[in-house]
Amino acid sequence: MCAINGFNFKDEGLAIRMNTATKHRGPDGTRTLVMSGATFGFNRLAIIDLDARAMQPMQSVDQRYTIVFNGEIYNYRELKQELSGYPWKTESDTEVILAAVTRWGVGAFKRLNGMFALALWDELEQCLVIARDHVGVKPLYYYHKDGKFIFSSEVKGILAYTTVARSLNTDALNMYFRMLYIPSPYTMWTDIYKLKPGHYAVVKGDALTIEEYWRIEDAPVIEDKEHLKSEISRLLHDSVQRQTISDRPVGVFLSGGVDSTIITGIMSKLSGKVKTFSVGFEETAQSEKYNADAVLAKQTAQHFGTEHHEYILSASDVGKNLERAVCHMDEPISNHIQAVNMLLAEAVSKEATVVLGGDGGDELFGGYERHYYNRLLDVIQRTPHPFRHNSVAEYVFKIVGKSSAYEKLNLEPGVGRYLSFFAQKEDMVRALLKPELNNAHITNATFEKLYFSSVSKSDFTRQSMRADVRSWLPDESLVRSDKMSMAASIEARVPFLDYRLVELADRIPTRFKIGKRDGRGYRGKVILKEAMEEYLPQHVLEQPKWGWFSPAAKWVRNDLNAYVREVLSPSYCKGTAKIFDFDAINRIFNDHVSGKKYALNTIWSVLTFQLWYRQFMVD
Repeated sequence: MCAINGFNFKDEGLAIRMNTATKHRGPDGTRTLVMSGATFGFNRLAIIDLDARAMQPMQSVDQRYTIVFNGEIYNYRELKQELSGYPWKTESDTEVILAAVTRWGVGAFKRLNGMFALALWDELEQCLVIARDHVGVKPLYYYHKDGKFIFSSEVKGILAYTTVARSLNTDALNMYFRMLYIPSPYTMWTDIYKLKPGHYAVVKGDALTIEEYWRIEDAPVIEDKEHLKSEISRLLHDSVQRQTISDRPVGVFLSGGVDSTIITGIMSKLSGKVKTFSVGFEETAQSEKYNADAVLAKQTAQHFGTEHHEYILSASDVGKNLERAVCHMDEPISNHIQAVNMLLAEAVSKEATVVLGGDGGDELFGGYERHYYNRLLDVIQRTPHPFRHNSVAEYVFKIVGKSSAYEKLNLEPGVGRYLSFFAQKEDMVRALLKPELNNAHITNATFEKLYFSSVSKSDFTRQSMRADVRSWLPDESLVRSDKMSMAASIEARVPFLDYRLVELADRIPTRFKIGKRDGRGYRGKVILKEAMEEYLPQHVLEQPKWGWFSPAAKWVRNDLNAYVREVLSPSYCKGTAKIFDFDAINRIFNDHVSGKKYALNTIWSVLTFQLWYRQFMVD
C-alpha cells in the first residue's frame, strides 16, 4: 500500500511536493524519477518483499516501461510462473505487473487479481497509462487541462500543483447533499476526476482516452444452489488465503456481523492464532445499542480463540479528530463513522500493518434493508396494477415493518426507485441550499446515465445491487476504508471483493440471497450463511441485521453540541455564505437537538462540508 503521484511533464520539485502531501500513505521510503516525457513520485509502505530493490518507480528489464503502483496483486505468484523466462530481479508483485504488461500490454490489467491503482510510462510510445482495479478498492484521481495531466492516490497530491483551480463543481455539490457522497467520475472540484473502477486511461500528447477493461457481464443466473454454495465457499477460502500473504503482521477488523466473522473463521482455520480488532464507545444512556457490535465481536473472538483487541472511544475523541478525518478523506463524504474508522486504524497500527475486513458482503449477497424491500416490490409489482392500491397491500408493508415503503409500491423499476432508498429528503436539501445553486434533477439524470440507461423490469433488485457495486461501494464505502486506514499507514484488504466472487455473486438468483422476513427482521445473505455456516456461531446468526452505529445523534445533542453549532455557523467558513441558508440550517439543528425532528444525516452533511471547504477551497 503506497502513494503514487505523477504527470506528463518534467518537474522534480512538483513530484517532491506531491510525495510530501501523501507521505502518510507510505512511511517506508520516498522516491522521484524524471523521464523523457513524464515524472513519477512514490511513497512506499512495504508489505511484500521488504528489500530495497522492490522500491518504486521500477523499470522493466528492457527499460521500456516504468511503473508506480499502489495496492497488492494476489495472484502474482501464478502470473510469475506463467511469465517464466523473464529475468526477475525481485520477489515483488510490482515487477510481475511490469512483466505482464511487457507481454500482454493493457490486456494485463484484466488478468490481475488484486487491488491496485497504477501508472505506467511507455518510453517507446511516449505515452502515460493509468489503471484502477476491477471493483475500485484503491482510489485514483486525475486532472487534465491545457495539455497537463496529473494523477495521484489522493486529491491532496494533485493540489500540490498550484495552477489547479479550486473551483466548486455545483453538480457534484447537489449530488453530495442528496447521496452523501459523489459518484465517479466526478469530484467536488471542477477539473479533478476519479478514474472509474475497471478502467484505464491513456495520455498521448494532448489526447486522453479512457477505456473499460472489466465489468460485470449480463450473464444468466445459475439455478444450481448446491453448486453455488460450493463455489462461494471455494472462492472465499481461496481469497482469504491469498490476501493473508504479507511480510508484515496481519489482522482482522472484527464486527458483530456475518462477513467479518466468516473471514475470522477462515483465517483461524488457515493460520491458527489471529489478531482481531473492534471498537466500542464510552458508556451512554443507550450504550447497549451502540456497543452491540463490540459485544458480539468479543464473543466471536472467544469462539475462535483470537488475540482480541477492543478500543473504547468517547465523544471527545471523535470531536477532536473530525477535522483531521475530513482532511484525510479528501472528498466530502458524509458518514459519522469516519473518524471512528481512522482512530481504530491508528490503534491497530501498533499491532498489525495489514488488516482484512468484511467490506462488500452486503452489496454482493443482499445484506441491506433496501435489497429486501426492492425484492418485495419486485414480487408485488408482478400483481395486476389495481390490486396494489388496497388495504391488503398496505397491511403487508406494515407487517414487515416498513409502512413508508408502501409509498414506493407503484414506483416503476428505474433510477427513481433506486434513489428512493438512498437520496435524502428533498425538502431538507431544498431548505439548506441557496435557490440559485439547488438542482433537484441532476442526481437522477446522472445516475440514469451511469447505471440505468436501460432497466431490467424482470429483476430490478439484481440491477440495483449492481449499481451499489459500481457506485456506493467504491465511491463511499471503499474510499472511506482506504483513506482512514492509510491515514494510519495500514493496508486494508477486502476478501469478499475478489473479482471472481463479484462475478459469481451477480449470477446468484435474488431469491437465494434474500429470504422471507422472520422474527429477527428482514433476511439477507441467506445463501452466504448457508455456504459458510461452519464459521457462523449461533450468537451471530441470531442477531438482526443492523448497520455500524455510533452515538453521533446523541453527541450532536450533548457532548459535541457547542462544536457542531460553531461549525454550522456562517462565521466558521466565509466562502459558504453563498451556498447555504444558515437560518434554515440552524432551525434543522435546533429541531434535532430538541427531539422535534431527527436530522442527523442533514446536519452531518453540512458539518462535513464546512470542515472540508475551510481546508480545501480558496475564496
